[in-house]
Amino acid sequence: MDNLLSDRRVLVVEDELMVLLTIEDMLADLGCTSILAAASVEHALKLVRHEDFDVALLDVNLNGTRSYPIADALAEHAVPFLFATGCPGPDTSNRYFDAPLLNKPFRSDALEELLTRMLAA
Repeated sequence: MDNLLSDRRVLVVEDELMVLLTIEDMLADLGCTSILAAASVEHALKLVRHEDFDVALLDVNLNGTRSYPIADALAEHAVPFLFATGCPGPDTSNRYFDAPLLNKPFRSDALEELLTRMLAA
């Protein structure tokens, strides 16, 4: 079976540099060819407006600001996304309570499985 992650363009929204670097390494090892990163809602929204992505990974909490406006923009562009969080339990108060969720820290195989499932849908 072909690797569904090969040659994919991924948006990673993460405000912790070490976590971002780890995620970028994981994605590169999985075959993703273009990984663009943003650490703020504003920067991520600019990227969503001007770039094309196959999938996105959003940190729920960006320095105290929720990433839901980014999720809204991605949904408008029909880009599948998942949330990553270091906080226990999902925030069920938002409309994305059923979005795929990875709890940090996560392993590469968990990321691969979830992204593959999202892209195959």
